[in-house]
Amino acid sequence: MKRLLPVLAVGLLTLAGCANTAPLGGDVYRSSQAQTGQQVTFGTITALRQVQIQADSRLGGAIGTGGGAVIGGLLGSQVGGGSGRQLATAAGVIGGAVAGSAIEESANRVRAWEMEIRRDDGQNIVVVQKADRQFQTGQRVRMIGSGASLTVAPY
Repeated sequence: MKRLLPVLAVGLLTLAGCANTAPLGGDVYRSSQAQTGQQVTFGTITALRQVQIQADSRLGGAIGTGGGAVIGGLLGSQVGGGSGRQLATAAGVIGGAVAGSAIEESANRVRAWEMEIRRDDGQNIVVVQKADRQFQTGQRVRMIGSGASLTVAPY
């Protein structure tokens, strides 16, 4: 048990680095957006759908896969002896890598809204952003920015 606690501690710290901190919400601005003039348009939400955003991993999945492999290998090495221990270690590395990758992918998934908005000029647009606030069909909103840098906020 004494050898298992450090392994679990390292594992938790490793997988904690997988948490998503991407600024995908309407209340978060990138530093390049601060102190810049941005276009504001107004409209009404005509349709809403809950979706998920799969954020990109900062290191291409290396943290989850690598961390899982290390943890799995350490746990596998605690089992059996001789060639059985080697097989358990190898199985632990493979299983840990798969599990770590899945955990990282899940941690990088964010609940979001897909909002179809009829702008006051008559044009319909769709915006996807993190579900960090409640929206509803028929709600008046303002759209701040343009193109790939557009956020929706209540009006």
